Amino acid sequence: MNVTFRIRRFNPEDPTKQRPYFQEFTLSEVEANDRVLELLHRIKWEQDGTLTLRRACAHGICGSDAMRINGVNRLACKVLAREFIDGDKPVKIQIEPILGLPVLKDLVVDMEPFFDNYKRVMPFFINDTALPANGRERLQTQEDREKFDDTTKCILCACCTTSCPSYWTNGEYVGPAAIVQAHRFIFDTRDEGAKERLDVLSQPNGVWRCRTIYNCTPACPRDIQVTRAIGEVKLAIRNRSTEGIITEVASHSRAGSG
Repeated sequence: MNVTFRIRRFNPEDPTKQRPYFQEFTLSEVEANDRVLELLHRIKWEQDGTLTLRRACAHGICGSDAMRINGVNRLACKVLAREFIDGDKPVKIQIEPILGLPVLKDLVVDMEPFFDNYKRVMPFFINDTALPANGRERLQTQEDREKFDDTTKCILCACCTTSCPSYWTNGEYVGPAAIVQAHRFIFDTRDEGAKERLDVLSQPNGVWRCRTIYNCTPACPRDIQVTRAIGEVKLAIRNRSTEGIITEVASHSRAGSG
């Protein structure tokens, strides 16, 4: 089948096109199970070598190929062409860079503001207590581990953060991804940095900037219950404790999420 791509282009080095514009490309002999990332590769390799995009593992783990596909934040490597087949209608796919971050070129955005917010929540293990006498790992029950299992799956693709209208209007807001990363450590019984993280997230551009719009959870390619995690962090700030907040671990189904 034939597929027409409408791609948002921007090249700051081209003096004749200082504003973003859309360009169309048509591919033939596309299979239903071809991934959008593979088709973008074909456009770059067969039609226009200047098309610029990020990609790495191509298996939904690195998160580098996040982009807006027909208006929805997705990982291009996880989207199949068959999703856009609608009877005998022509297959059209619109590709744009994710929103809320400066566009460097075509589909590549500057991720530094995103990672600056990520660093603010101290996304690393903090424990100054001496190791157990046997010198081995700090033990944790399976039940305690399950409390933050969902938020360990974040791959920092920025799909959730750049789907958030609160982030679009205020780039100083730490954003859903940073809160998810903080959640992973705040609810880890082995970590001792929860208070510091909750102090950061209680600031004006912290967790209270979230308006529970719920764009973030459907945008997550790892099915993390982002809205739920944000709500649990809010409760931890309100209660000044993480005790008793998570009584049922997050499910990975879309139903009832958030």
